[in-house]
Amino acid sequence: MPQLVLVHPQIPPNTGNIARTCAATGTELHLVAPLGFEISDRYLKRAGLDYWQYVNLHYHESLDSFKTYYLERGGRWVGFSVKGESNYIEYQFQADDWLLFGSETTGLPPAVLSACHARVYIPMAQTGVRSLNLSVSVAVGLFEARRQLGYLRV
Repeated sequence: MPQLVLVHPQIPPNTGNIARTCAATGTELHLVAPLGFEISDRYLKRAGLDYWQYVNLHYHESLDSFKTYYLERGGRWVGFSVKGESNYIEYQFQADDWLLFGSETTGLPPAVLSACHARVYIPMAQTGVRSLNLSVSVAVGLFEARRQLGYLRV
């Protein structure tokens, strides 16, 4: 099953909402520091409500430590970015993909984007809208990957 990676998330409620989505889908969640909050942040806990016990959470002290972990497990990095080249709907996800999302304010760092096997975007009809909320983008991307791979059946 694809894994979800948040690189330098900044807003606790977004991460809490994403954790809740991961709990509901059984998706592993990786947080790559530095974070814009403490893991014990009350807003983070509140957004995840009482679902934290169901989250398979991995915390990585740095991008380098995450890369080491990833290399041991293999797969592809799929970076979600407004600068992506492929529409996420048209991209063919694989079970061992790592879905990478950047911070709410700056997105994925350029070095991470360039290291991705693919860079995908979520299209928006209004040109004045720069991006979706991070937790919404994660849900959209994760559920499309799960749909393609047949993980929506319970």
